[in-house]
Amino acid sequence: MELKRISDRLYYLPAEERTDRPVLGYIKGDRYSLAVDAGNSSEHVEKFYSGLRELDLGLPDFTVITHWHWDHTFGMHSVSGTTVAGHLTNSKLSEVQKWEWTDEAMEKRLQSGEDIEKCDRCIRLEYPDMNKIKVVRGEIEFTGVIHIDLGGVHCEIMEFNATHSDDSVLIHVPEERVVFIGDAEGADYYQNRGEYDKAKLKEMIKAFEKLDVNIFVLGHDGPQTKLETMSYLKAQLG
Repeated sequence: MELKRISDRLYYLPAEERTDRPVLGYIKGDRYSLAVDAGNSSEHVEKFYSGLRELDLGLPDFTVITHWHWDHTFGMHSVSGTTVAGHLTNSKLSEVQKWEWTDEAMEKRLQSGEDIEKCDRCIRLEYPDMNKIKVVRGEIEFTGVIHIDLGGVHCEIMEFNATHSDDSVLIHVPEERVVFIGDAEGADYYQNRGEYDKAKLKEMIKAFEKLDVNIFVLGHDGPQTKLETMSYLKAQLG
């Protein structure tokens, strides 16, 4: 699967459903480049980097994590450059670092609700050898909002209380009028059984409407127009 082009500066590797591999984004500056999310394994990272090499794009200097879920973070230990995560994401990754990857431990997490069936199934598919799982924290941890100037384009990286996960992070690229939102538009499968918290959804819609962007890049779908994203979210209000 080849990288897709959004603009001269923005690219992404499409999601893959079989093992729940998410979209991996790429932002090309004149001096530095930045990736959005680290994928779910070293193999996923290498597929992404192979696509970058084919287009003569440099490996990322920074990789920003959109939230703690395994499919966005288990490739962190093998990425190029420096990883960046919000403080809530790093806090959760500290917990996941303590997890054991045996059948017994995974079953206990399913029973306790620490993990969910889809993730358990996809982890087993992505990792025939569980010994290859390595969880790390972001090397740069931030709270609130930070800005990274890549040269000719910059990223506004902000913590965001999304319906999908409380530790969500958005990567806004003002010059391109694009925002990478990870899985922020989704429901919460850990704390709310795949249902939307309607109060949180209303607040998220208000925040999204204020963003001066044309395109939303979602974590498990192709890029959408702002109208498409907002229409979907408003429909979830019932």
